[in-house]
Amino acid sequence: MQQVVIKSSNATIQNGVARADGKFWVTESDIHFEPYNTEFGLGPYKLDRQSVSKVEKCVATGGGFIPVTTDAIKITLSDDHSYKFILAFADEWLELLRS
Repeated sequence: MQQVVIKSSNATIQNGVARADGKFWVTESDIHFEPYNTEFGLGPYKLDRQSVSKVEKCVATGGGFIPVTTDAIKITLSDDHSYKFILAFADEWLELLRS
């Protein structure tokens, strides 16, 4: 059964110094990220919303340590894996993902 997209946006995933631009979207049951360039190995990801233990605002960094923007969120799963996404209107995404 096809899931209805609740909200979507362009986003950047960050893992240390590695970044990849792509499409980020949320359905009733899942969080998805599909990179535009799959050669970096940063996705695609499909995260079960039931496995999310915490969603918080975070700082995206350049070079892995220089703060560049606060328009980022960190999604932590119940198994302690976490994913950082840089996207516009981070507060709106926080509200959606915490509901």
